[in-house]
Amino acid sequence: MMAITNNKITKSLEFIIVSGLLCLSALAFAQEKPGMTAIDLLNLPSLSDPRLSPDGTSLVYTLGESDWEENERINHIWMKRLPDGEAFQLTFGKEGESSPRWSQDGRQIGFLTERDEDENNQIYLISTRGGEARALTNLDTSPTDLTWSPDGTAIYFLSDIPKTEEEEKREDLKDDVFAFDNNWKHRHLWKVTVADGSVEQLTAGNFTINSYSLASDGSKVVIHRAPSPLLDSGYDSEIFVLDLENNSWQKLTDNKQREGSGELSPDGSFVLFISGSNANFENYYDNNLFIVPVTGGKAQLLLEDMPYSVLDATWSADGESILFLANSGARSDLFKVGVPSQELTQLTNGNHALGGWSYMPNLDAHVATVSTATNPGDVWLLRDGATSRLTTTFNFVAETYWLPKQETIRWQGADSETVEGILYYPRNYREGTSSPLIVQTHGGPRGSDKLSFPRSRNFVQLATNNGWLVFKPNYRGSTGYGDEFMRNMVGNYWNQSHLDVMTGVDHLINEGIADSEHMVKMGWSAGGHMTNKIITHTDRFKAASSGAGASNWLSMYSQTDIRIHRGNWFGGPPWNKDAPIDQYWLQSPLREAWRVTTPTLLLVGEEDERVPAPQSVEFFRALKANGVATELHMAPREGHGWTELRHQLFKINAELAWFEKHVFGKEYEWEEAPEAMDKELEFQE
Repeated sequence: MMAITNNKITKSLEFIIVSGLLCLSALAFAQEKPGMTAIDLLNLPSLSDPRLSPDGTSLVYTLGESDWEENERINHIWMKRLPDGEAFQLTFGKEGESSPRWSQDGRQIGFLTERDEDENNQIYLISTRGGEARALTNLDTSPTDLTWSPDGTAIYFLSDIPKTEEEEKREDLKDDVFAFDNNWKHRHLWKVTVADGSVEQLTAGNFTINSYSLASDGSKVVIHRAPSPLLDSGYDSEIFVLDLENNSWQKLTDNKQREGSGELSPDGSFVLFISGSNANFENYYDNNLFIVPVTGGKAQLLLEDMPYSVLDATWSADGESILFLANSGARSDLFKVGVPSQELTQLTNGNHALGGWSYMPNLDAHVATVSTATNPGDVWLLRDGATSRLTTTFNFVAETYWLPKQETIRWQGADSETVEGILYYPRNYREGTSSPLIVQTHGGPRGSDKLSFPRSRNFVQLATNNGWLVFKPNYRGSTGYGDEFMRNMVGNYWNQSHLDVMTGVDHLINEGIADSEHMVKMGWSAGGHMTNKIITHTDRFKAASSGAGASNWLSMYSQTDIRIHRGNWFGGPPWNKDAPIDQYWLQSPLREAWRVTTPTLLLVGEEDERVPAPQSVEFFRALKANGVATELHMAPREGHGWTELRHQLFKINAELAWFEKHVFGKEYEWEEAPEAMDKELEFQE
């Protein structure tokens, strides 16, 4: 693995460290607790978007609960007075609420919701003392990305350009044939005045704004402009600075790369941004930090040899450093880098994954959710070199349920490169004994599995309670381990990635941990691609489940809504002159479907645009024609990730039933969806 060089590193504070080892008395107590069921997993609340008040005395966040009657998770805004106040629910709308944002004086919160006669989300305001919320907007399109003006008189937001009267008339008449890949409206920047609700469109033109950041004095806006709102178009986006006082634009980049997190420095002299590029703005690198003069000029790459992948970034209050959240493989943490010294300081350090991070420059304070092996993500504060926990929403999880021990493991890949993964031990595991193994590969593939509370879709807690060992390898192509590790897929997707998975499996077998006769393989998206490849590579798995997996890279290129990375993997688009057609087909699992003997379950959303359903159909028909035990289940209304509760429950049931049947010859008892759920939150603090 790459090491950090040419930068002074200071590790300052151990934030949260979760040990995988329990004392004997605690372990004995834990064994008495019930394991989590599928319903328990799906009923866990979700906490997101924590925001500290301007004076640091209160916290708001969204908390979601599963509503089985509505078949979805409903989010509401909660508030807590700090440090020791009791959390309480602030909003109660039937459709739920999102994006809480404090006014500058801390007296109001702006948020998004759909209520009463609204046809889509609108901006609402509510007093921090409680009471009824009032609608601030009545727009034909849904606003997003709320930002209060520095003087508190207005809220900036993004929204699509509304349909014309002629377009609405045609829609009413069902005279609505549309041009494929052109059935969209540009998204622009708007402002609504708080006093009277008057709305002003601030930008116009033949471009889409993907994101923006308002300067601290409200005079300028950093804007990420793209040719269209289509996903692939984001890779042709550029950074501009808009002077709101004279409506003048300054273009800062011209590199045909995707950028994010653009933000003006406190003194207005530089703009920071993130891009998955190297210093020459070549594509397909870990996300790196850049700064560029606000007047234009060459962008400078910071921390050129840092092996981590930057997730988000912002300026410090004094503008002398940049604070950022980074993925370091099996963990994510906060860092600080000096400008221009490039001295790197690690602010947090532990077996955890941070999310929902926000920084209050006037308080020099950070808040973030922290997911650990035993906590799905309570909110923590980092301020003045000290950390404190702000919420206890998830205390009940470790108190109520048995949870698996998790740890990182490392092994040598086929080419002797060190590879890392996460292992989850089954209940009643005894050293020296081997257990049946579920291998789960993450999506992306530009991502990584982390030491955190596993998501319900992978049902790790349920599987380990049922005696399975679960293994999540961060195979070649994963982020957080340096550019060389991630770029192993460039020019050849199946270079070392699938071999990393299998050498990891062999390591577990050689260590006497995994039972080689009882192994299964599963994954979603790129994890599904990996499953499709693995079962053409080996027959060692007794069963497999491929979720939204690609099987034919040639047809996939035309079908998917994002194509740019396929060119990196295979050497260019397949429809150019002298295109690398052979490379696309040689690396397609469908080409070697004749090798598959593993009973394979296939799952996909009917409306998936990322890995469209025909990819699963092609593989299913090939396996079925070749006499392989296979089933394909398609979820109506679902895109790339299944969101409806009953669909999520079906996935858990179907995969576990498939594994039990083909590995042990047993019937699995499916869990039923609750008929009705008590609306009263049992996890109130």
